[in-house]
Amino acid sequence: MDGDPAVEPELDTFSLILPLPYRIAFILVLGVWAWGVNLHYLSILRIDVPVLIKYHNRASSPIVSHHQRTYRLAAIITLPLIISILLFWIITHGQAALVVAWDILPQLYLFLLFIFFITPLPRMLSHTGRLRFLSTLKRVSVGGIAETQDGKFGDILLADVLTSYAKVLGDLFVSACMFFSRGVSSTEKPDRGCGGPYIVPLIISLPSLIRLRQCLIEYGRVRASPKSANLGWGGQHLANALKYSSAFPVIILSALLRGASSSSSSSSSSSATTTRTIIGLSEPSLFRLWLGFVFLNSFYSFYWDVAKDWDLTLFASSSSTSTSSSSAAEQHPWGLRRHTHLHTKEMYYGAIAVDLLLRCTWSLKLSPHLDHFNDLEGGVFVMELLEVVRRWMWIFLRVETEWVRTNRGGGPMPDDILLADYSSVRLDDD
Repeated sequence: MDGDPAVEPELDTFSLILPLPYRIAFILVLGVWAWGVNLHYLSILRIDVPVLIKYHNRASSPIVSHHQRTYRLAAIITLPLIISILLFWIITHGQAALVVAWDILPQLYLFLLFIFFITPLPRMLSHTGRLRFLSTLKRVSVGGIAETQDGKFGDILLADVLTSYAKVLGDLFVSACMFFSRGVSSTEKPDRGCGGPYIVPLIISLPSLIRLRQCLIEYGRVRASPKSANLGWGGQHLANALKYSSAFPVIILSALLRGASSSSSSSSSSSATTTRTIIGLSEPSLFRLWLGFVFLNSFYSFYWDVAKDWDLTLFASSSSTSTSSSSAAEQHPWGLRRHTHLHTKEMYYGAIAVDLLLRCTWSLKLSPHLDHFNDLEGGVFVMELLEVVRRWMWIFLRVETEWVRTNRGGGPMPDDILLADYSSVRLDDD
């Protein structure tokens, strides 16, 4: 993950068609559709997601499935978005002055979307799911995490989703800040320094801070548990906390580089030969430091996705695989695991490849031919969209893994972050 890139001072063509508030709304609504697809496909695989997240209330209509109600919710919030965008296009005709003047339309939709989620509308659709979502979000927003029997897995799923929406949340603040600022429109060129140079980086870091606190809470629970529970010593919680901590240097250094870039461009005519220093480092040295931390964060996160979140054996040592019998080794394809639910093994290999690719989108900044892609609002939008798509794909395998752990008893060591209470689960001989 890298910081918010600098963009051109004028509105580009993409911003004339889809200004910042609409881009935020699009990604938020897309997330609801994506969750519906998650529920739908996992139900086809006979994986009961509501059981895993401890959501057993089927409201007043047990005939309607959870994914159908999610699709219904997504359709209800999509229709006014389409109407709002079409009306915006009709009024503005792609003219920059009109686009800037009519920022009330996209902001009105974002306000209505917020009201819709906090106001129960039982006659239109079941509101129990939204109430559960709000209560979970309230607990998660301060880094809280439920006990296993109260829906711990759901809390961590939501918190992980928030990490993928970190930049979207930052843009949401920018949009609101610009809308309420005097003489500024939220549909003009986004000012990601609105409210101060470090407010947006702070907001972007909050989801990682939430997950960090959850990991530390889990570590504390393991340490406080009796030895008879056989929960281990909590090492994987600390390792996972380290993973989320690795995001903070990336965000901080990105903010420093962004500030240095904007200040140097404003004072470029003063002294071209003077080398600027930030926290005692030159800009090239600071960039190399940023590159090292972003490399660590990306590949550490990729390793955790594959080996810990999905329980795949891609990174298993040869000594550990050689100790198992040949008959046991033949029970699952190379790099996967014994119990799988997805239809083909190629889906797992494809997920691994896509996860690696999208974890390394920061590498676009390293190519002089592709760096300008990050300086366009369309490029920023694509990067945010790809991260949400990666998380959507991640959810399929993460939920499937938890289902296997819960029902098959297999998986990593008992102190793993998301495992159910292993004192009541019998382990396989795998």
